[in-house]
Amino acid sequence: MLAPFDATVRRVFTTRHAVGLVGDNGVALLIHIGIGTVKLKGTGFVSYVEQGQKVKKGDELIEF
Repeated sequence: MLAPFDATVRRVFTTRHAVGLVGDNGVALLIHIGIGTVKLKGTGFVSYVEQGQKVKKGDELIEF
């Protein structure tokens, strides 16, 4: 999953199935992958970002 816009990562969930972003324009966005993915406890997800990190549009956030 790629960043949809330039932003700061505000939250990376420990289960790596969701990430919260705040865009440089102030827009807040929660990206959530799937239904019931919390039950996977992070299995099958790779996070490429951490809280506080600046990302640019197109940067990889999560792989699944």
